[in-house]
Amino acid sequence: MSEPRARLRTVDGAPTLRFERRLAHPPEKVWRAISDPSQMCAWFPAAVTTEPRPGAAMRFTFADAPETADSMSHGEVLEFDPPKVYVFRWNRDVLRFELVADGDGTLLIFTHVLGGGPGARLGAARSAVGWDRCLAALTAALDGGHTEPDTTWLADIEYYTAEFGLDTGDCAEVADGYVLRFARDLVWQPRDRLWSMLAEEQTPTVGGPPPIRATNAHVEAGELVGVEPPRWLEYEWRHDGATAGTVRWSFEADPDLGVRVELTQTLPKELARLRPELLAALHVHLELFFAATRGDIRCPWPAERVAALAERYAADLGE
Repeated sequence: MSEPRARLRTVDGAPTLRFERRLAHPPEKVWRAISDPSQMCAWFPAAVTTEPRPGAAMRFTFADAPETADSMSHGEVLEFDPPKVYVFRWNRDVLRFELVADGDGTLLIFTHVLGGGPGARLGAARSAVGWDRCLAALTAALDGGHTEPDTTWLADIEYYTAEFGLDTGDCAEVADGYVLRFARDLVWQPRDRLWSMLAEEQTPTVGGPPPIRATNAHVEAGELVGVEPPRWLEYEWRHDGATAGTVRWSFEADPDLGVRVELTQTLPKELARLRPELLAALHVHLELFFAATRGDIRCPWPAERVAALAERYAADLGE
């Protein structure tokens, strides 16, 4: 990706993406492209219906979906100051376009405030990749050209996921040991499909073995202790032949925020020394699972990456 990268900050308690683009056109021309619904259709991800005034209602309809209640979303114009500032709400998010004259061109400063609480931050990488492509299409439309076919989506979302720290797990101390936890956005994929990928050809049942894709070589998998397709499964893991804790996969869906996977592992205090290795293994496990959901099956297991991440987690834990 040749364009400047997005930045993620927390502003007034909300995760906020910021983009800057230098456009070789005067503010008046750029203003029409970002505010006139008939021109927005060349680059904005949804068809927009609204009026050019603060307080006007907005309707967003995705072009590849029929115009039904499920395909539409709503918002409101919050600020309309041509040719300088255009701000509107889209569902729970707030989008702000600021145009600054820059010689014979324009500096576009675009921010996206991700609404929806702490869970919205997980979708920041997905949003950053999407807006990068939209802004590239805006630039092309202004220049009278077109964008090239997308071939780097997976690499770009992996970049942003790592850059924003959205792939990092945490370790919480509890009364009887520790809970290692990861959560990762899965980009609006159907939960049934994700479950099928995790379970593969198996039908997981309590007392039986967990699906192979739900396990990794850094723990000895025991039997399933709970399962509720397509939402979650949980299995015991062992250390030196004895039950040491559980591993749980859970797929959570939100109508506005999309689908995420939560992966947790419990372990007793006497095995605290294993935390860096286990955090690293879960971290890599989710990297591989996410790539697989996009059709990229990566083999073999990347032992060197696990080792490098284990060193990082050890440093984070002060070990």
